[in-house]
Amino acid sequence: MINREILIKQIIYRSIHRGSKEMDILLGNFVKTNIEKLNDEELHDLSKLLSMEDEILYKWYFDKNLDNKFPNNKVSLMLKNFKI
Repeated sequence: MINREILIKQIIYRSIHRGSKEMDILLGNFVKTNIEKLNDEELHDLSKLLSMEDEILYKWYFDKNLDNKFPNNKVSLMLKNFKI
């Protein structure tokens, strides 16, 4: 099992080093705002979310009908409602 602090550092890094500037900004700000509020299960959900491709995340976030391919959990709902 990965130590919580290591997982948090990995999540922070993966949220700001994506590949597209738009997703760096969106996910980086989301993580910065919410990471301390998340429990261990939610951190793992966020880690899984960050392992998805930018294109899929981008289309889902901007309502491009990908809900059936996207995890439905508290973290994804928080992200969907997050505004910069």
